[in-house]
Amino acid sequence: MRLLDKYILKEFLRFFVITIVSFIALFLIVDFFEKIRMFLSNNASIVQMASYFVYSIPMILSYILPPAVLLTTLMTFGSFAKFNEITAMKANGINIYRISLPAIIFAATMAVFLFYFNELITPAAVQKTEHIVHVEVQKQKTLGFFKQNELWYHGENAIYNFKMFDVNKNILRGVTINYLNPDFTLMMRIDAQSAEWKSDKWFFYNLLTTRFDNNNVPVLEWSKEKVINIPEKPSDFKVMQKDAEKMGYFELRKYVKKIQSEGYDVTKYLVELQGKIAFPLITLILVFIAVPFSLRSERSGGVMQSAGIGIFIGFSYWIVHAFSMSLGRSGMLPVFLSAWAANILFSAAAAVLFYRVRT
Repeated sequence: MRLLDKYILKEFLRFFVITIVSFIALFLIVDFFEKIRMFLSNNASIVQMASYFVYSIPMILSYILPPAVLLTTLMTFGSFAKFNEITAMKANGINIYRISLPAIIFAATMAVFLFYFNELITPAAVQKTEHIVHVEVQKQKTLGFFKQNELWYHGENAIYNFKMFDVNKNILRGVTINYLNPDFTLMMRIDAQSAEWKSDKWFFYNLLTTRFDNNNVPVLEWSKEKVINIPEKPSDFKVMQKDAEKMGYFELRKYVKKIQSEGYDVTKYLVELQGKIAFPLITLILVFIAVPFSLRSERSGGVMQSAGIGIFIGFSYWIVHAFSMSLGRSGMLPVFLSAWAANILFSAAAAVLFYRVRT
């Protein structure tokens, strides 16, 4: 059996390498034609363009690994079935469950790998690609940064600090603005519960304004709602916003705990947190779906049929997963269900298909 396992794994790895390289090349080609005008208009160097595409590979890999394993399983077992190797194995008393064991172990290993890859490599690579585009190529200034689960921004005449920035609604939460004198002493400070961008203005809510007179004596003013004229717009803050995909699971969990303890709504982040666990596991689930599909007909099929089935299954998963995640972010589904709905649905389908496959 060890010899058979080695043979199956060898064929599996051969198809896997071909699939991974093909997917990465396809993604890079598409991304190249999308970005080339931006690079040329900003006179980007060859080194900058090459660096961008190299650092794009981890994000691409994190997206394509599950469908690559799916397609590899379909192609490997489809090839075995087409050339009667499955029939030969079964004639020697080896059932299909045992034959598929190397692929299952490989998929489980890839699921663990994908989780830690998204934890350790992908976030840093995403930040690097954005730094290349925004700072090195488009020459934007790095006025803000994400530190200790807070956002800091050096504006034209003030230093901003806020706990959270809702990009979709253009709302800042937990806002502190420090205005400094030329000698860097504090001239005025604004503390607000939130600030919202409406009608091209910043509306601050539940704010406390502290001014310091010539004797450095604070003068306090409280307002329920007030328009504050600051030169920065939401687009200025979006440049340094660190969203969920730029954070690993443990960093995001720490961030969620902090802002949740301060009373902010973290539903969107909780959904993303659960999604970071749910998504890698689909790599294993898809193998249990792929094996029965690849053995539906032991004398027909081929690469094109396997590719077609793989694209259909993978696309179906993406639709269900993206739809349920969006429902969770909007609060229409519970956090756990929204992140795991696609996995639960496809696990049920995989269990039925794998159980009914001929031994």
